[in-house]
Amino acid sequence: MAGERFTFPGSGGAALAARLDRPVGTPRATALFAHCFTCSKDSLAAARVAAGLTERGFAVLRFDFTGLGGSDGDFANSGFAGNVEDIAAAARHLRGIGLPPALLVGHSLGGTAVLAAAELLPEVRAVATIGAPFSPAHLWEGLGRPSAGTDGTVEVVVGDRPFRLSAAFLADLERHDLGERIARLHRALLVCHAPLDAVVGIAEATRIFVAARHPKSFLGLDGADHLLTRREDGIFAGRMIAEWATRYLDPAPAAADVAATARVTVTERGTGRFVQEVRAGRHRLTADEPVAVGGEDAGPNPYDLLLSALGACTAMTLRMYAERKGLSLGRISVALDHAKLHARDCAECEARQGMVDRIERVIAIDGGIAPDLEAKILEIADKCPVHRTLEGRPVVATRLAK
Repeated sequence: MAGERFTFPGSGGAALAARLDRPVGTPRATALFAHCFTCSKDSLAAARVAAGLTERGFAVLRFDFTGLGGSDGDFANSGFAGNVEDIAAAARHLRGIGLPPALLVGHSLGGTAVLAAAELLPEVRAVATIGAPFSPAHLWEGLGRPSAGTDGTVEVVVGDRPFRLSAAFLADLERHDLGERIARLHRALLVCHAPLDAVVGIAEATRIFVAARHPKSFLGLDGADHLLTRREDGIFAGRMIAEWATRYLDPAPAAADVAATARVTVTERGTGRFVQEVRAGRHRLTADEPVAVGGEDAGPNPYDLLLSALGACTAMTLRMYAERKGLSLGRISVALDHAKLHARDCAECEARQGMVDRIERVIAIDGGIAPDLEAKILEIADKCPVHRTLEGRPVVATRLAK
């Protein structure tokens, strides 16, 4: 996942630090992500949700609210209204670069902020919240409604980090009626929440869902905590939001149009040491290495993908042959294994020295086949195009992109 870092002017004129993650190829649409209270665009939850979205073809802009992370400005005085205005400023920047946001995603208080900001952004078609409270005032309740000191500020501790907030910041949390805004959202809404969220209880998700009008959906993040500490929870949330949102976006390009320019591209995702995003036309896969060799086992390894290509080609070739000859073949399955052997240990190999690659392919057909067809099935399997490519020692011409 290639990330582009830059700044743009926020609501109060402060330079806000941002990161734009783009998928391989043309983005399906653009998502604007708002992080949780006192978090940043680079928090684990933000990065993982963005990774799940880009894997499914979305460009994702995430940024630091005023005074947080790499952004300039005074966080203590920014307030919830300032967060909403920052989201609107981020949307203006996206419009300016030709990537208007079609999807808003917000985590925790960022989720409450995107609910408030949606009505300001006409291009937004769908909104998703993750662990969001119904009202900004929930934050004040969670902090114990602290009183301001003689200097008019309050020091609070969030995640073992102290933050100083102005009394105006806290007062601002109570003046926003999200119930009315949610009722007139006029966008598709997905409420994502962990049933056992200890920071923002599931009752807050219920209040959001009940206040909203259709179309609305709910996604339970079973086993997750509020900050999506486990990597798989953040990736899952991003993937599911992307799949849900696609229903409400403009139709994807026709398959024939995509196929006309399709080629396979492989790009590092940036969420693990070896994790790769594979794009074949409009299809996306993940490749990785096993944990034992330093990967995260997030997807098949390169040899698994190679064997998958051979197995799929074999089954397709046999099916086409059966249809052409009018044969009634049951469901075809192909199991494959790859190994590197000493040539002297490979009975089928011509070479007698050094190491050789050996692929074992076992074809199973439901219901079996007549004995007089066995030899023909094996002969046809060897004619599959991928098999012929592997045996033909293809030339791989490599160059650097200019």
